[in-house]
Amino acid sequence: MKTRPRIEDVRVGDAIPTLSKVVRRGEVKAYADASGDQNPLHQDDAFAQSVGFPGIIAHGMFTMARVVKAVTDWAGDPAALVAIDVQFRAVVFMDETLEAGGEVTAVDPESRRVTLSVWAAVERDGKRVLAVKNSTADVRLD
Repeated sequence: MKTRPRIEDVRVGDAIPTLSKVVRRGEVKAYADASGDQNPLHQDDAFAQSVGFPGIIAHGMFTMARVVKAVTDWAGDPAALVAIDVQFRAVVFMDETLEAGGEVTAVDPESRRVTLSVWAAVERDGKRVLAVKNSTADVRLD
């Protein structure tokens, strides 16, 4: 079992571990089925190409779920995540490696709350592209 961070040990500037995942068509389809979001942009390559993409794209909430997982894995408890606020800034294509992570920006020992700046990114054409940026997570630590 992973050791949960203690508020006394967390410092501004600490990075949470980065999670990496290759985005696969089957997972995007499973997400579409679970969420009920059957938009053809996430299912049909021909449709996605007709609106200017090279193929289907992952749901924004699929991408956000990776950010949430990075935060809750670090916190050691899904219930520790109090709030998350994200901006979707770029699409994620199939077979891209999606990374998610964050950095501590504030620690409040009295409320036992930590604020994180969180992000999700892919590498595209040799450049890091932020799919989620200008985003925060509020976490309560025991």
